[in-house]
Amino acid sequence: MWRDALTVVGKDLRVEISSRVTTTQVAPYAVLVLILFGFAFDQNHSLLDQAAPGLFWVAVLLCSVLAVQRSYAIESADGTRDALRLSGLDPAGIFLGKAAAVAAQLVALEALLGAGVVILFGTRLHDPALLILTAVVATTGLAASGTVYGMVASGLRVRETLLPLLVLPVVAPVLLGATQAWMAALGLSHADGWRWLSLLGSFAAIYLALGAVWFSTLLEET
Repeated sequence: MWRDALTVVGKDLRVEISSRVTTTQVAPYAVLVLILFGFAFDQNHSLLDQAAPGLFWVAVLLCSVLAVQRSYAIESADGTRDALRLSGLDPAGIFLGKAAAVAAQLVALEALLGAGVVILFGTRLHDPALLILTAVVATTGLAASGTVYGMVASGLRVRETLLPLLVLPVVAPVLLGATQAWMAALGLSHADGWRWLSLLGSFAAIYLALGAVWFSTLLEET
């Protein structure tokens, strides 16, 4: 399973590196979202400080949808999905590989967006360990759930518009938990950010398990 996962993640990342879609389309879109948020709250800097974690994760959620759509758009051409079915690769390995490829793209985007938040919004770091762990766990949950629902939507004609409708309500716990944990990590809230991190961990574990168990069925049905 792990060997197959490495094969799939290598394939997806090589395609992204050669196409440069993430760097030329998704990354500028993410930065533009932050800039627009900055303009919207420019007259109230204190409100902008409080809203910075939520704005960051809203931008990440939108980028995750684009990354998942791109991941499955690649395989909708030239019968690539049929080739995956016939390849003999472990379906759980395919799921983990695709989720890891999406997560790697999100990590790169989060690094860019994090720098943008510091530069544009002037936020300060209070608890770096909590911030980094929250980003890792939340990214895992987003990549796993996006990969599951991306496969569900990939077999439908309206997959481009259906995927956001499927994913965004489901990942509401990620938006809530990651925002609250980051507010604690940035010193903007007195809430226990580690409790919110446990919520994110539960979400990520559930979708990793669901994807590993059900991806073979989803792969065959779609």
